[in-house]
Amino acid sequence: MFTGLIETLATVVAIEDDPPGKRLTVAAPMFRAPGTSDDTQIGDSIAINGCCLTVVAIDGDNFTFEAGAETLSRTNLGRLIAGSSQVNLERALAVGDRLGGHYVTGHVDATGQLIERTDDPPWSNLKFSLPPEFAVQVVPKGSITVDGISLTVVDAGDDYFTVALIPHTLAVTTLGKRGVGDTVNLETDLLAKYVQRSLQHRATETSR
Repeated sequence: MFTGLIETLATVVAIEDDPPGKRLTVAAPMFRAPGTSDDTQIGDSIAINGCCLTVVAIDGDNFTFEAGAETLSRTNLGRLIAGSSQVNLERALAVGDRLGGHYVTGHVDATGQLIERTDDPPWSNLKFSLPPEFAVQVVPKGSITVDGISLTVVDAGDDYFTVALIPHTLAVTTLGKRGVGDTVNLETDLLAKYVQRSLQHRATETSR
């Protein structure tokens, strides 16, 4: 479980074929090396652009993950380029931590595209496409996760939503450099999923 509050931007330093998937290695100096009081260890869960992956190897500041074919095809991780791509990282929520964002599972529902960007320095307003089947789970003033970032929805339509980004978010996440046409990972609010499921079940029971 995560909160959608990004801890660091990391550079992808290596991508290796590991059929049927790939091994991704990122440089994350702030995730301290083993032996410190706040170390990240093999087996830990880390959200990369909102996708929960497991640390399988550590070499100094470099952390390696395995991503399966399904993950690569259904998220934007398959589009990463070693040496140039940056990703948002967040370690799993620890019991007792502050919950500053919202509950994020790290299970990407779908991808969307940045279809409009209006910069009003130092703020930016972004409009993303959204698969219609997920639109019912997105409401104005509700929460959504974009590339692992917990954001508040400003406006929601049948196939899109908008967000307003503060300078801090633009500075410390990948959204600061996203351009029109870029693909992002989306995870709708977990509570919205349960509400939708409950209503669907109630409708089915009523129709019997």
